[in-house]
Amino acid sequence: MEWISKSNVLIVGLGLMGGSYAKAFKRFGYHVMAIDKKKESIEFALENKIIDEGSTEVKKEFVGKADTVIFALYPEVFKKWIKEYQSFFKKNIFITDVTGVKSAVVYDIQDILREDVEFIASHPMAGREVYGVQNSDDRIFLNANFIVTPTEKNTKKAIEWCSSLGRVLGCRKISILSPKEHDEMIGYVSQLTHVIAVSLMTCKDNRHLVDYTGDSFRDLTRIARINEKMWSELFLMNKDVLLKEMDEFIEEMSNMRNLLANEDAEGMKEKMKISTKRRGWFDK
Repeated sequence: MEWISKSNVLIVGLGLMGGSYAKAFKRFGYHVMAIDKKKESIEFALENKIIDEGSTEVKKEFVGKADTVIFALYPEVFKKWIKEYQSFFKKNIFITDVTGVKSAVVYDIQDILREDVEFIASHPMAGREVYGVQNSDDRIFLNANFIVTPTEKNTKKAIEWCSSLGRVLGCRKISILSPKEHDEMIGYVSQLTHVIAVSLMTCKDNRHLVDYTGDSFRDLTRIARINEKMWSELFLMNKDVLLKEMDEFIEEMSNMRNLLANEDAEGMKEKMKISTKRRGWFDK
């Protein structure tokens, strides 16, 4: 299912992700609308032709023009928005999101949503360590992975529609996962990596490290410049999965420590061979 080029696309939340979505849609000729509480974000987006229309208020006539809505909000704000303003939607439209955790969000939204509006959740595996519409860039989607997370309440038509969204953005691979499968995956490849990056930056208080470090430390800690409000919310919403991944990582770190303490060079080499082989899968 392909998108109609003259559709009115509404972005709710005009930060880095919302702005990047807006740029992607504009590039293909869609009419892009946006809502954000920050006046400066709307003004910047209008001045730089990232959007065609913008508002700092949620108005019925504005929301009612949208043929589809993309939500780029924090999870709890997203839920509150739906409760308060879902009556403004057109009938029979699809809405989706960019939220980084699904089980704690998708079912709640679907439970409270009108029957004539369908929420089909998705997650573009793309982003940057900077924030705000000023840093938006639709190139972050090119060759990225895109995950659609349907439930039993979603129709085949909505799943196909959401998959086509990933193709419009320029994503490389479209995957279909359940919310549970998504959260288990994201707990490892995203949330755990952010925990590790933050821990690397907080375990030593040495401001002169910047004068000595090389690319390896910079690469490992790139994502340590973190939005504490959003990521703490995501961590808590996926608490059980993330704790499991952290425990397994701590165990593996202990294994490496023991190999070093015992001067087991062959054991360390074997770990490094496994690491090199598995990392190679990402380079294909």
